[in-house]
Amino acid sequence: MQTEKIAAGPPGAGDVYLGGRWSPAADGREFTVLDPATEQPLRTVSAAGAPEARAAVDAAEAAATGWRSTPPRGRSEILHRAHGLLHAQLDDLARLITLENGKALRDARAEVGYAAEFFRWFAEEAVRVGSGFGEAPGGGFRHVIVKQPVGITAHVTPWNFPAAMATRKIAPALAAGCTVLLKPAPDTPLTALAVAELLAEAGLPAGVLGVLPTDRAAEVVGVWMADERVRKFSFTGSTATGRLLLHQAAEQIMNTTLELGGNAPFIVCADADVDAAVRGAMDAKMRGGGEVCLAANRFYVHASVAEEFTAKFGAAMAAVRTGPGLAEGTELGPMVNAAALARIQELVGDALDRGARIAAQGQTPDGPGFYHPATVLTDVCDDARMMHEEIFGPVAPIAVFHDDGEVVTRANATSYGLASYVYSRDVARALRIAERLEAGMVGLNRGLVSDPAAPFGGVKQSGLGREGSHDGIEAFLETKYIALDWPAA
Repeated sequence: MQTEKIAAGPPGAGDVYLGGRWSPAADGREFTVLDPATEQPLRTVSAAGAPEARAAVDAAEAAATGWRSTPPRGRSEILHRAHGLLHAQLDDLARLITLENGKALRDARAEVGYAAEFFRWFAEEAVRVGSGFGEAPGGGFRHVIVKQPVGITAHVTPWNFPAAMATRKIAPALAAGCTVLLKPAPDTPLTALAVAELLAEAGLPAGVLGVLPTDRAAEVVGVWMADERVRKFSFTGSTATGRLLLHQAAEQIMNTTLELGGNAPFIVCADADVDAAVRGAMDAKMRGGGEVCLAANRFYVHASVAEEFTAKFGAAMAAVRTGPGLAEGTELGPMVNAAALARIQELVGDALDRGARIAAQGQTPDGPGFYHPATVLTDVCDDARMMHEEIFGPVAPIAVFHDDGEVVTRANATSYGLASYVYSRDVARALRIAERLEAGMVGLNRGLVSDPAAPFGGVKQSGLGREGSHDGIEAFLETKYIALDWPAA
């Protein structure tokens, strides 16, 4: 795969991937993908509609029996090949991610490596799906427990990790023996098309995966949600959209996994190693330009170390090199689109209106591009919108706290519960705080928590279910119990 090849278009007459073939939308509709660094079009992409959505389900149904009957080792080997191909094509795919998403090339390269690990992890999980056989406690018969693929699965992925969010959903579904329908985000469909091409090269049979880029998501997803043949739905995106989709899933009593919004607190205790906390804060805030659901959203710093932390963190943020993602040395690229940039500016304006001040800020390049500088705000009140809403950008609001009970209460004062971060030299203290935090994931003295081998997901309105780890493949399996007559000898 070459970046230029995908940027110019996949082989064939269109961009809708169905039954192992590329085709245009039936009505010829297309939409434009922009380069966030230049605000110029990269290229137009076929926009799937209801006919393609129905055809995708038909193709998945036709391929389902053959795929579920493929031995686990056979499915595993395809995923292992896909893992190798991703690494072999890492540079090309990273450049493609940067072109359509805007993130710095170093972040894009890290994403491809992370995305590849989902293929490797679930290649290993594919051959470890358990079953059970045992005597009934009362005697006279046996319990047979069988794990079977849930069936046709539909997935909707976001733009912030166009490769990793696709592989985190596709890999466990394929490992479990399910067929897959994928609708990528309209801002970043090209990466998903590249992943589809890569899986075909790895030997995935035609029809097992369908990829439908579109700018009319409600039309495509609506068809899937209403089709009783689709038995599993997985979505990563905003809580507001997830809530609507969960209502639709309820109509079919559809098995659903939702990974939704976050509002992660980053707590720096009085006894924290401040230098380590600053390094962790840069990881937790600035990975992917802050456009990450796990990003630290609210910084609570103990009064005794607030001045030192703010000075050191502010200096690190002000030094961040901002520019086009493909430019050498860039650490922060543009935001994904104009709407994302405008929302960040709105949240900053609201905080300033409520008494916050800018403690440190980086520079942005002149000219076009959806750039926002790395920014640290202090004196941010708890009523500021950014303390309750996901910033999804390179802005860090700092608030001061005085005791552990207070900070836990403030950290939990949100409807979200995806991730949290705690820095303290006292591990017992950090664990006590972590156990009281209402979050699905906690980083202790660590600013990065994602790992394909660990369960990823949140509590409260941050979602349902877990991705990654063994939980990830279990989400695509049904448990069948067979009672086997077993006469006494």
